[in-house]
Formats: sequence, structure tokens, C-alpha cells
Amino acid sequence: MTPRRRPTDRLVRSYVVTDGRAHPTRNTLDLVTLLIAADDLPLTGLNPEKRRLMELCRPGALSVAEVAGHLSLPVGVTKVLIADLMDSGHIVTRAPIPAARPADAHILQEVLDALRARL
Repeated sequence: MTPRRRPTDRLVRSYVVTDGRAHPTRNTLDLVTLLIAADDLPLTGLNPEKRRLMELCRPGALSVAEVAGHLSLPVGVTKVLIADLMDSGHIVTRAPIPAARPADAHILQEVLDALRARL
């Protein structure tokens, strides 16, 4: 009896999608790096995965992790595709918004003391 195909099984191997490359041309991509698609470049000549990636990013910014999830591809493979699109000018990246700095403990203590004084 032959095993049944699951809908998540890929017909094309990852190394075919990346043209045999295992590492992106740029090492600046993090899981939370935001991707923004260029609207003025045509999608002709892109393979199906890169075209789908562009379609995902066109409405707005998505993170590398979100794109990998939508494409059902490993993050490493997704980073190779993104780096190719960055090289061709199709994708622009932006660092995520940095986390807020923790508040100064002295200021918080003054606020707490003022609130206690009012009650």
C-alpha cells in the first residue's frame, strides 16, 4: 500500500526552490525583520515561490517568520528567497520597531508616592 500524500507535502524540494543554495547572500535577516514589497517592479521572471512572496508583502509589511509560515517553507529557504528579491530590488527590509526602554525606577517611585499621597 502506498502512503497517502498530505496536503502539506511539497512537490518541489527546497534545494530546487533556492537553486541549490543553502545560505542567503545577505546575513542581515532576522525572524522579525519586516519585508516591504516594491510596487513598481514587474513580477515576470520570478519563480512561483518568489512571486507568492511578493504577493504576500504587497498589501503591507510582513515579518520573515510570517512569510515563511504562509509559504510553508523553512525559514532558511525563505531567507534565501528574500535575499534574492532584495538583490533585485523587489523587497526592501526594515528593522522591527525597537522595544521601549524600561522606565526609570526613580520616576516610577515618585509617581507611586504621589498616587499614595492622594489616596
